[in-house]
Amino acid sequence: MQTSSRFLTLILAIAIVAFSSCGKSNKQGRYIPENAAIAVVVNGESLSNKLPWSEIKQTEWFKLLYNDSTLDAFVKSALDNPDNTGIDTKKDLIFFAVKDSVGGYIAFEGTIKDEAAFKKFVTQVYENGKTESKDGMNYLSKNDITASWKDGMFVVAGNAPMLNQDNLMKELGNADQSAPVNTSRDMVVACQNVYALKEDKSLAKDDKMSDLMKSKGDMHFWMNTEALYSGSLSNAALSMMNISKLYKGSFTTGVVNFDNGQINMDFKSYSGKEMTELTKKYSGSSLNKDMIGKMPSKNVVFFLSINFKPEGVREFLKLAGLDGFANMGSAFLGFNVDDFVKANKGDIALSISDIRTDSMGRPDASFLFTASIGDQAAFDKLIAAGKKIGKEEMGGQLDSKIFYSSNKNYFAIGNQQTDVNGFVGSAKNAEMPFMNKIGNSPIGMYIDIQQMIKGVGASEMNRDSLSTIAYQATLNMWQDVLMSGGKLKDGAVEQHVEINLVDKNTNSLKLLNKYINVLVDIENKKKAKYAAMFDESTFGDEPVVVAEP
Repeated sequence: MQTSSRFLTLILAIAIVAFSSCGKSNKQGRYIPENAAIAVVVNGESLSNKLPWSEIKQTEWFKLLYNDSTLDAFVKSALDNPDNTGIDTKKDLIFFAVKDSVGGYIAFEGTIKDEAAFKKFVTQVYENGKTESKDGMNYLSKNDITASWKDGMFVVAGNAPMLNQDNLMKELGNADQSAPVNTSRDMVVACQNVYALKEDKSLAKDDKMSDLMKSKGDMHFWMNTEALYSGSLSNAALSMMNISKLYKGSFTTGVVNFDNGQINMDFKSYSGKEMTELTKKYSGSSLNKDMIGKMPSKNVVFFLSINFKPEGVREFLKLAGLDGFANMGSAFLGFNVDDFVKANKGDIALSISDIRTDSMGRPDASFLFTASIGDQAAFDKLIAAGKKIGKEEMGGQLDSKIFYSSNKNYFAIGNQQTDVNGFVGSAKNAEMPFMNKIGNSPIGMYIDIQQMIKGVGASEMNRDSLSTIAYQATLNMWQDVLMSGGKLKDGAVEQHVEINLVDKNTNSLKLLNKYINVLVDIENKKKAKYAAMFDESTFGDEPVVVAEP
């Protein structure tokens, strides 16, 4: 009985370890270096199901590309059927970039379905290339790019010296040109290092990567902010600050889903210990619904609101070593950081509404910025500073274009006197229907794409029939955008972005494919139309007719 009990205990212990290990590892990160600055995982099976290649082949842009007489035969073969490349397009496809002291490299990797087909394809791509083998790895190299394959896996890697800021500045002509850009890198070795990557040196065991890959998604995104920006701030003045503390230990992960009538994106932002503690202590709670409810217009095109703890601004500046600079700069305007902290209660909102055309036929709109007031005397200093800036920049013209007002609770400034007065003097005005989706977060944003298109694009639609069709296709595609987030959960600040489309019954990937096809088709017909206008032999021809999308 005792032996049986010990055996069951052992089995239970093994099971716990196994499940624990599974929860903390991921297969997608197995061949991504732990110091990768960026990584993108594409769910080939999911995307193929949502947008079959057969549908892509029916588009006008595809037909135009396919019928290009200059296209190589191997490219046409890949366009006929991506499986002709030998790549298993139903498996995950991974892109990553590694940055180092001399630049970096980018890589694309995935699973091989047919090795003979893959070898034939890359041999054709690398014309006159010779297949070589080294330590069990087959490879072809040309122009700082190496295509390799081994044990059913492929890695294509290319040198990227511009990932180093100094190299980039030299290339752009904004740095000392005496030293040439360092472009030397053995890409065969780079590929070998990927195959030989030890699991504990990859992202396979990274908790954040594993958490990301547990999320259902068509695409997964990973960015190591510290690796990406480290060494980029070489300026002597900046080096005296603590800017590195803002991105030390920082990561951002994201997942994208192409759902019916929506594109959904969810992000998590991780920070180092000091930034995480600061965020935990000073992040906001939820948007000020009382303040937002006073907005005077229902025709809101753009809306952004933030709830925060003003003390966090001061602590953030201290952490970054910017508090001295901030006080020096604000002193010229008659206030300091402490005044700013006291003046604000922690709520701000910006709205753009009522898009229209002015007397000249140009797009115009109403804007309104509002804030909750903490200490009135301190806030008066901020108002005085704003007046000083306005007078210096615009002279007396500012008073006739910008209006502001306040009461004991709120301040408002905008380009319409009626909006400012309506906000400050009214108990409640507009209902914002999108608030139920963004109001419970510290940060919320809304964009009404429909109104924006109608307001800005209406003046363009009458130029010609093709512009009208492009305008209508855009209007029939996009509805609005919602963003919410800012709360700290399990060590990460979460954000959600929702792009809503007009058609609710079709997945957004198919809708994007159709929309792009309409725009490309229109652009090609515009080029043909304009070419005909300057070709005397075609004058008098019938106008180009484009079918409604």
